[in-house]
Parts: sequence; C-alpha cells; structure tokens
Amino acid sequence: MEPIFYTVSKIDGDYAILISETGEQNPVAMALLPQGIQEGDRLVCEFFSYRIAE
Repeated sequence: MEPIFYTVSKIDGDYAILISETGEQNPVAMALLPQGIQEGDRLVCEFFSYRIAE
C-alpha cells in the first residue's frame, strides 16, 4: 500500500479536515490522528495509520 500525504486544513471539534495531494478533502476523527497536530501540519497515512510527516 502506497503512503498518502495529507495537510491538516482545519480542526473542527472532534474532527480534522485533511486535504490530499490531489485536493480531495477527508474528514478524520481526531482520535485516529497523532496527538498535538495543528492546522498546516503534514501527515502521512500508511496501512490505515497516521503519523506526522518528516
């Protein structure tokens, strides 16, 4: 499975709106994301697990 890169566009309560490199919006529950993320952070999703991109 190829990694998918996202940018945190907006944090709205219990959800974060992630934007993929292709421009698709993906709302994701904050419980599934790394603690301490902020708007503008870049994430990578591999095997249904999110981490902050280095």
